[in-house]
Amino acid sequence: MSQLFSILQAAIIFGTVIMFGAVGEIITEKSGNLNLGVPGIMYLGGIAGLVGTFFYEASTDNPNVIICVAISLVCALIASVAGGLIYSFLTITLRANQNVTGLTLTIFGSGIANFFGGSLNKLAGGVGQISVAATSSGFRGTLPFLSSVPVFSSLGFMVYLALLIAVLSSRFISKSRRGLNLRAVGENPATADAAGISVTKYKYAATCVGAAITGMGGLYYVMDYIKGTWANDGSIERLGWLAVALVIFARWKPIHAIWGSYLFGVLFWLYFYIPGLTRSSQELFKMLPYAVTIIVLVAASLRKSRENEPPASLGLAYFREER
Repeated sequence: MSQLFSILQAAIIFGTVIMFGAVGEIITEKSGNLNLGVPGIMYLGGIAGLVGTFFYEASTDNPNVIICVAISLVCALIASVAGGLIYSFLTITLRANQNVTGLTLTIFGSGIANFFGGSLNKLAGGVGQISVAATSSGFRGTLPFLSSVPVFSSLGFMVYLALLIAVLSSRFISKSRRGLNLRAVGENPATADAAGISVTKYKYAATCVGAAITGMGGLYYVMDYIKGTWANDGSIERLGWLAVALVIFARWKPIHAIWGSYLFGVLFWLYFYIPGLTRSSQELFKMLPYAVTIIVLVAASLRKSRENEPPASLGLAYFREER
């Protein structure tokens, strides 16, 4: 039983990182923008939150946990939205190729993050010496009424924030008028434009809001998953691509990203709980989330249900003069 609780806890913590990225990308893609810069934006959110709180904690002997958490959240949101604005300006205003722009944003974000992460390591005295203990404890603090409940006893508040964002995003997209307008922009921007919906406004808003949510995944990884330090090992990038895969697995529905992310977490960590595996076997188990995504994609394609397909204009620039 203890092993079951352990793998569920590991799956939830792991799944929360990619849930933020997937829900943010789903909102972006609902507008017709295909942002493959998810890993880069997660990098920006993670390093910005770490840098902001690092200098605050270094400037005082008794850092306030609430202020620490607030600073890291604000810094992460600003950096993530900035990444979303860069992508939006290039692809919406300048109509650059979305695939190339997204991949470039990933390279840009990882370069910026690892540069500042390396600089922080030097300031702190070496790799692994960064200390933002107060901030990390704030993110990893358990909700009081769940402190004695198995599995939930060591989950930070951002786990519940991710769940709340996924549920609210699902309701917004499917139930609200603006959500329906957003879907119309993603399906057929020319028709939406003719109906008086501002295509540019919705694309900018969806991309920037999606980037803000995605950046929270990077911040959660840095502050909770690796306990307030910086690791230049490419882990954030791998998780970012897994979040992109989760978008397909969830069939562009935020509510499906909840159980999908936890399933990915179980599949990813399953090898750790199976004794006697060789290193090669472990790598095969780590491949399971991607294999399951391919199976779901094939199954959804065979069903030929429009409901499970991506927005019709996904990845295509909108030229109003061609309407």
